[in-house]
Amino acid sequence: MEINKQIKKAKKGDQVAFTFLLDFYWNEVYGFMLKRTENETNAEDITIETFSKAFDKIASYNPEFQFNTWLIAIAKNVHIDLLRKKKSSLFIEITDDENQQAYNIADTTPSAEDELITEQNLSQLLQFIKELKPHYQEVIQLRYFQEMSYQEIDNKIDEPISNVKIKLLRAKKLLAEIIQGNR
Repeated sequence: MEINKQIKKAKKGDQVAFTFLLDFYWNEVYGFMLKRTENETNAEDITIETFSKAFDKIASYNPEFQFNTWLIAIAKNVHIDLLRKKKSSLFIEITDDENQQAYNIADTTPSAEDELITEQNLSQLLQFIKELKPHYQEVIQLRYFQEMSYQEIDNKIDEPISNVKIKLLRAKKLLAEIIQGNR
């Protein structure tokens, strides 16, 4: 009954209810995806994307079905999309020996133009991040620039891991909106 009440609150935009649902179902969705992907980073990314999509589309959730079943269906679709993207970006399978030979031949030193483009892109990204509220800037900085784990961020900002996950989720979503708006 508590879950149904939280879902109703979440449908009305209640952030506390979103946090409750994320915290309650995180391990189930993450565990499911970890078994499917056998990769912690991919499982984590898919789980975050799953909750982001679920919260965006929560108004379409049909209470005749279990909420966790709905989340797992979303997670499966996100995973399929990820696999499609990876498949379309692969041109040819090469062996490790061929890869090493190519690496030995290739000059991996970035050109002056490459360095300039990278610097400009990073500068622009940092400008977009500065448009976020300070608490979102902080979690983005800690997670992606200082490469801290959720637990390390939790310890640093003294907030529960579920709040850290939600903040990162929201920060990434808001940052994507800012970037889209500036294109």
